[in-house]
Amino acid sequence: MIKRLNMILYPAIDLKDGNCVRLLRGDMDAATVFGSDPAAQARAFQDAGAEWLHLVDLNGAFEGKPVNAGAVEAILGAVDIPAQLGGGIRDMATIENWLSRGLTRVILGTVAVENPALVHEAAAAFPGRIAVGIDARQGRVATRGWATETNVNATDLARQFEDAGVAAIIYTDIERDGAMQGPNIPATEALARAVSIPVIASGGVSSMGDLRALAGTRVIAGAISGRALYDGAIDLAEALNALK
Repeated sequence: MIKRLNMILYPAIDLKDGNCVRLLRGDMDAATVFGSDPAAQARAFQDAGAEWLHLVDLNGAFEGKPVNAGAVEAILGAVDIPAQLGGGIRDMATIENWLSRGLTRVILGTVAVENPALVHEAAAAFPGRIAVGIDARQGRVATRGWATETNVNATDLARQFEDAGVAAIIYTDIERDGAMQGPNIPATEALARAVSIPVIASGGVSSMGDLRALAGTRVIAGAISGRALYDGAIDLAEALNALK
């Protein structure tokens, strides 16, 4: 189902031990630190014209609870654009707490597999403010900071939330994440065509060509990029202008 023609680019700020980092294929031991001031990085993205920010509490994803709250709050205090956050958000109290602190959306990943009823409950309580993060290897969902493999099919999981009022699905191909090898466009496009929920592509978005290819599908609603922006492989202002 075609949802939109324009695509939103979400600059990513992945947080580990208070720093801006990028991982290679989700490996916490393969982290590259790009900065020690996440709020300054967020302001830089906003100044370049970003319309959204994508934040991930990497420590939180592994520990199952917020860990980088101070860094997230600093970011929220530094920018005016909306931000979405994933990582360690696994109960209604945490959802309510983050949304009350100024986040526009929270992303539910592990809990979408382990307790899908919570996704339905949260989406009903906070319309338009709940996204589902689906992280997959070869189409199978991984949870708990990608450390736990499941037999859950990514598309089947997404379809569970068709009528829940979920704002978006963030689909990450783990094998592409941080590898600068391009996104898995066929899998992402297939998911976007299988559900009516807007799908945001994540993992491997590393060039203007990748962004054009994703936008060219006409069904992918957004793209997340981190390492390519830090490395300079994608110029954020140029990319935002091209997508408009």
